[in-house]
Amino acid sequence: MARLQVSSLPELPSAAAAEFHRMIMPQAAELLSGEVQCLTLLFAPAEHTHHAWRLAAVQALAREHAPARVNAIAGGGRAAVSAALTYLEAAEGVTGQYLPLDDAGAGPVIQQPG
Repeated sequence: MARLQVSSLPELPSAAAAEFHRMIMPQAAELLSGEVQCLTLLFAPAEHTHHAWRLAAVQALAREHAPARVNAIAGGGRAAVSAALTYLEAAEGVTGQYLPLDDAGAGPVIQQPG
């Protein structure tokens, strides 16, 4: 699995998207036009206003370079990133996904008796 670190993007979502398409998209396309069959983009954490453009970019890359798989993760600590990368590497049917991570966890599952 190839990984591409995405960092130093502007805070404004429209500016971040423009910078991503100008600088990162060509790098990703070059990797995917070679031997890479599975690429994961590693984004820095961002507020919810970045979700839509990031997801659209990942989905576009996945469609354009199928059957190669393209996914992205954002944020999270070392353990969360490692777990997500392990999952994505093994999940052969998963592509075009943007997974924001956190270290808080979902908490305990509480079931009602019954």
